[in-house]
Amino acid sequence: MKSIRELYRIGTGPSSSHTMGPRKAAEMFLAGHAGAKGFEVTLYGSLAATGKGHMTDEAIIDVLSHANVPVNIVWKPEVFLPYHPNGMKFAALNSAGFPEDEWTVYSVGGGALEYEGMPHEGSGEIYTMNSMTEIKNYCERTGHCYWEYVEHCEGTGIYDFLREVWEAMKASVERGINREGRLPGPLNLKRKALTYYVKAGGYRDNLKSRGLVFAYALAVSEENASGGVIVTAPTCGSSGVVPGVLYHLWKSRNFSEDQMLHALATAGLFGNIVKHNASISGADVGCQGEVGVACAMAAAAASQLFGGSPAQIEYAAEMGLEHHLGMTCDPVCGLVQIPCIERNAYAAARALDANIYASFTDGVHRVSFDKLVKVMKETGHDLPSLYKETGTGGLAKDYEQM
Repeated sequence: MKSIRELYRIGTGPSSSHTMGPRKAAEMFLAGHAGAKGFEVTLYGSLAATGKGHMTDEAIIDVLSHANVPVNIVWKPEVFLPYHPNGMKFAALNSAGFPEDEWTVYSVGGGALEYEGMPHEGSGEIYTMNSMTEIKNYCERTGHCYWEYVEHCEGTGIYDFLREVWEAMKASVERGINREGRLPGPLNLKRKALTYYVKAGGYRDNLKSRGLVFAYALAVSEENASGGVIVTAPTCGSSGVVPGVLYHLWKSRNFSEDQMLHALATAGLFGNIVKHNASISGADVGCQGEVGVACAMAAAAASQLFGGSPAQIEYAAEMGLEHHLGMTCDPVCGLVQIPCIERNAYAAARALDANIYASFTDGVHRVSFDKLVKVMKETGHDLPSLYKETGTGGLAKDYEQM
């Protein structure tokens, strides 16, 4: 597996696969074709189907316009390239308007890019074990925690990076919790985080705790929907779950910074397992790969903080993902708003429930996290494309794209 530095990415919303990935691809293509007389970018499949609502074209044009030449976006939502549903082709044009060079690249989720015939972006493989069963057995055999395995593979320098991630997560909660008004787009949704935060203060104990978790997760998801700075965990569309849970536990339980960084390392390890062995792309496997994986990451982090054993942590993560199995990615009007924002809040609460459930057990259970990841991948690939970030099925049906 690669570094968790490639899982947690600090950037702007609303979509890691539809905004962050295409923006990065445009930057890479521009760097090698600064003398082009024009650019044409063809978007395929899911990128074309919901690209308007996710501001894919705006992200690409914003980058390529620095060359001060014409930029043309071609939309082909009916064409799905075989490598991945989020395909795009960049073409550098000569003075006659003909392509001089072309590059096909895929935005595979979480802001990551992959392209055929070339090395994948980012670091090489730094983890020697690629299954949670192997890692869990190693931890139980050696007495290590999951975060210690991350440290062993990544080096102690990973904590400087995770500190930046944690600060960005806290900032996104605190910005979102203090903002009012409507979110951009034709749905005219009002921000809810502040309202939930204020209402939560009127309750006691369990209801207050649940309301605050909702509020914190909503805060980040609303920041993402409005193009604010968030952390992919593992994606933009699911960016509210992990910070919603961790911010609440940090505020209510006074955990130290080191404990929070260890929790982020553990969460990142579980997200990495899914990214390596299956997918975190809604266009590839549906929302189970985004909100479902985020729930698993948050459940693992919570279990870590409350002293869960390796088996209990693995069980909590397994439940977090299992109970999102089969969830479709069906953004209304192609926006990361309905049902995405509400799903983040609910998944944050589910993550805490998964931790509590696992803490009542000895961690022994029949369905392993690895087995579930395999089933999630198979389930996602069995879903028709209209349920995978195309905005044409499920809750998005009968709504016009932006």
